[in-house]
Amino acid sequence: MLSWKALLVLTLLTGASAASHNELRHHPRNILSRHIPEKRLNRRASCRAPTSSLSGVSASASSTTHVLSSSSSTHHTTPTTTSKESTATPNKSSSSSGGSSGGSSSGGSSSGGDSGSSSSSSSSIASVHAASGSTPNGIKAGTSSGNALSTLSKHIGWYYDWTPDPKEYGGVMAVPMLWGGGGADGTDASRLAAFQRITQAPQYMIGFEEPDCPSGGGSAGMSVSEGVQDWEKYIAPFKSKGTKLVSPSMCKQVAETWLKDFTDQISTPYDYTNVHINKNSMAGVKADLDHYAGYGKPLWITEFACVDDSTGFTPCSDQGEINNFINDIVDLFESDGRVAAYAYSNGEGLGNVWPMTTGSGALSESGQTYVSAISRYH
Repeated sequence: MLSWKALLVLTLLTGASAASHNELRHHPRNILSRHIPEKRLNRRASCRAPTSSLSGVSASASSTTHVLSSSSSTHHTTPTTTSKESTATPNKSSSSSGGSSGGSSSGGSSSGGDSGSSSSSSSSIASVHAASGSTPNGIKAGTSSGNALSTLSKHIGWYYDWTPDPKEYGGVMAVPMLWGGGGADGTDASRLAAFQRITQAPQYMIGFEEPDCPSGGGSAGMSVSEGVQDWEKYIAPFKSKGTKLVSPSMCKQVAETWLKDFTDQISTPYDYTNVHINKNSMAGVKADLDHYAGYGKPLWITEFACVDDSTGFTPCSDQGEINNFINDIVDLFESDGRVAAYAYSNGEGLGNVWPMTTGSGALSESGQTYVSAISRYH
C-alpha cells in the first residue's frame, strides 16, 4: 500500500503531464499563424488547407508589365442570385511593376487580436513600393500553399498559403490573406494578430475564406454584417496605401448570395472578385465564371479542383480525366480576359489523385500535368 507521500508525488507528476499534453495539443506550433484549420468535405466545399512546406526564403518579386486582355460578353447561364450591377470595368488595361508583396510583419509575440482597434493605424503602414496591375508579375498562373515552389517558380507569378504572412520565394509574389475576423476557430485569433502586425502594405490582399459556410469546418463562418464590419476595420485601410483588394471567396459557388449583399453594403469596394471552382466540366467552370463576372471586376480564381459536385462533393479519381481537366481549364483561364489570376488548389480532402505532390514532396502526375499546361504560356 502506498504511503501518503508516495501518493502526493504521483498526483503532482500526473497533473504536470496533463498540463504538458494540453499545451502541446492546443499550441502545436511556435508560430500559430501558420496553423491552418481543416476545411469541410461536403457539397460545394473547398478542401482542407495543408501546412505550407515553404521554408521562408525571401526575395523581391521580379518586375513585369502585363495588360489584361479584352473580355468577351458576360452571360449569366446558371446563377441563383441577381448579381450586383458593374461597379468597375473588369478589363481595364494597366501595367504591373512587381515589387515585393507579402506584407512584412514586425516582431513581437502573438496576442489574440485587439477587437477594439483597427488592424494597424494608417500611419504605421508603409505604402506599396510600386503600382500593380491586375495580374501578379504579369503571370496569371499560381498555386495555393508553398508546396513544390522550387519546381513551379519558373512558371507561376504568385502564390498564397491562407495566412497573413506568406514568405516570398525568388520572383514568385507571396499574397497575404485574412482568414476570418478572429473567431472562426481555435487559431483564428492568432492569424488575426499576425495580420495586425503587418507594417508594409502588400501589392495584393485576399479577403475572408468562404464566410458563407459555417465556421469550424474550414470556413470563416461570418454573417454579412460581420463580414462588412471586419472588412472595413481590418482590410479596407490598406487600400489607401495602394494595396489591391481581393474579395472574400464563396464556398457555394453559383448558389451564393452572401457576396451580393456584402458588395452592396461595404463602403470600401474590392478590386477583384475571388472565385473558388470545384467542377469536373468546362461547362460548369464557365457557369461559375459567368456568375462572378457579373460583379463587374476582374476574377481571381484562388482555388480550382476537379470535383463532381452534382450530388455531393466527390473529387475526381481518374488520372486521365484529371489530366484533361487541368489542360482544358488552364487553356480556358489563359484565354478568358475576365480572369486575372488562377491558383491550383493544394488543399486536402481532394482524394489521392488530384494533389499536386506526393508524400515525399515530389510532383505527382497531376502536378506534372499542371506544370506542363502552364509552361505553354509562361
